[in-house]
Amino acid sequence: MPTLFDPLALGELKLSNRVVMAPMTRNRADAAGVPGTAMVDYYAQRASAGLIVAEGAWPEPEGQAYCRQPGIFSREQVRAWRRVTDAVHEAGGRIVLQLMHAGRVGSRQIKGAGVRTVAPSAIAARGEIYTDSAGMQPFDTPVALSTAEVRAVVAHHGDAAARALEAGFDGVELHGTSGYLPMTFLCSGTNLRDDEYGGTLENRVRFADECLAAMAAACGAGRVGLRLNPGNTYNDTSDADPAESHAALMRAAACRGIAYLHVMRAPRDDIDAFALAREHFGDALILNDGFDGAGADAAVRAGEGAAVSFARHYIANPDLVRRLHQGLPLARFDRTTLYTAGEAGYNDYPPLA
Repeated sequence: MPTLFDPLALGELKLSNRVVMAPMTRNRADAAGVPGTAMVDYYAQRASAGLIVAEGAWPEPEGQAYCRQPGIFSREQVRAWRRVTDAVHEAGGRIVLQLMHAGRVGSRQIKGAGVRTVAPSAIAARGEIYTDSAGMQPFDTPVALSTAEVRAVVAHHGDAAARALEAGFDGVELHGTSGYLPMTFLCSGTNLRDDEYGGTLENRVRFADECLAAMAAACGAGRVGLRLNPGNTYNDTSDADPAESHAALMRAAACRGIAYLHVMRAPRDDIDAFALAREHFGDALILNDGFDGAGADAAVRAGEGAAVSFARHYIANPDLVRRLHQGLPLARFDRTTLYTAGEAGYNDYPPLA
């Protein structure tokens, strides 16, 4: 039976081990969403992971959520990401980019002048978001996308996937949770449309499914992943039956033949997200949320998933694979520097001597 430290193939992605670095927004790009030298160092330090899923990058300007969040839209962004991927590959690693269209999560204080906040329906999310220019601000009330505009956003995902490959990434992952655009199309509480992208469950699945198809057309289905979290209500999302809604999207993704499903543990007791994913997607699963090394290895050995991703542990432990493999102690991260600008609390955590 495989262990956490055995090689793995997920579609066209060849992993040296089954320890995956989960995507984590860290807000270290510049004001234009361009990765800098600090990000090159950060990802290169963690290249011993079997796979790095780089933080959610906006595929087009309307998709930006956060200050200093990187994009994969401009030529400058593509060139800068190439420095990151070259450094990871030179260190022997593999890296994919998560495409994250934030939809209604955002503020006009963050985006460029005249850039809209968009969603399936014109329903503002309850809550606030941090802006560098004006502190905490309420989420914008979004503009409801027309049917033609929805199709254009789908095409933007394909274009972004092509740019990611140009930037040297080994593949792309669609961010399908946390109240961002694909999830708000999927959920009945945030999608009140009456066209082909709303109403029935089949229609609510359509947007994410078509994004996967566009991404697969750009770089091959074997280099595409999807991240889901059934039962997640982050950023004010709600759904009448989240298990069935996510199961339908899992089935659609399986039919696309994508490389993997990156599934997070459900935040509610009545949904077993991992079992749901095995039933409706298959075995090519990356499990996430709350694992330690022993638990991750046990899950892989039991066939619950093919690999396990770590987020918080990767912040302060760039050599996480070695520490887990040898049973070495894990460093703790500084919560106060998770999203601050600069290198403090970012790439200054040392490997264990």
